[in-house]
Amino acid sequence: MRRTTIRANGIDLDLHSAGDASAPLLLFLHGFPQHADSWSEVMPAFAGTYHVAAPNQRGYAGSSRPEGVAAYAIKHLVRDMLALADQLAPERPFSVVGHDWGGAVAYAMAIAAPRRIARLAVINGVHPGPFQRALIGDATQQAASSYMHELRAGHAERELSGNGHAGLMQMMARFGDLAWMTADQRATYLQGWSAPGALTAMLNWYRASPLVVPRAGETVDMAKVPRLDAGQLRVRMPHLLIWGMQDRALLPVTRSTLPDYCDHRVVVREIDGADHWVVHQQGDQVIALLKEFLSGQEQTV
Repeated sequence: MRRTTIRANGIDLDLHSAGDASAPLLLFLHGFPQHADSWSEVMPAFAGTYHVAAPNQRGYAGSSRPEGVAAYAIKHLVRDMLALADQLAPERPFSVVGHDWGGAVAYAMAIAAPRRIARLAVINGVHPGPFQRALIGDATQQAASSYMHELRAGHAERELSGNGHAGLMQMMARFGDLAWMTADQRATYLQGWSAPGALTAMLNWYRASPLVVPRAGETVDMAKVPRLDAGQLRVRMPHLLIWGMQDRALLPVTRSTLPDYCDHRVVVREIDGADHWVVHQQGDQVIALLKEFLSGQEQTV
């Protein structure tokens, strides 16, 4: 595995990569509060066919941490990744795999640059349209997403970083079972989270999001809810969704209206006995599903 720093969209991105640089690009995008290392057990399975690349996105690990909430608006996250892809695969379509927040960025890239992206795979991640609908209309998802209020709060850094970032580790455990996490992985997470400004940058992803998360019993001011029109937020390329069914943060209702936003039929693969951390819990199955989809052999059932 190679590790380099690439300047893209005016910031430095810490990049993990493998495979022939002239091969088709396969971009892996991590979620919160993980980092590029979260793909370390997946990337080798694709390095013989693709140029696999997993960046630490802005704010994470060795990448730049611009100051201010506005610097983490989705438009900047998308521009980072498209600028990175322009350097790694100039004028060539590429494929994207995203988990959690990485899935949200992958969806936004697909919407913004449909001609650049050949295939899109999302793992327990959400398109903003169906997600916002679920947040407004489903009390169970509202409760599951209540953690977003905690992460957006001004005191979140203090609450999450105390006692060796015990609060942030507990937040991960709220999303799913952490039995997969080794001592080395835990140490790597703690090191990344402890870097100056890192935790604030990571939390600013949530603070910059325009999505409205109602509290229990709250009357929603629909004028403040972003308009997420299905005609404008189209996913136009072949599209796979892998879902760990025991996810405690993102429930299946968050994808119930996803087909309304897609030109192609969405290929959904549900994995029982796995949760939000399905990539670590069922890595072999995730790899097999990705290989099938990226090769164009998926069954649309």
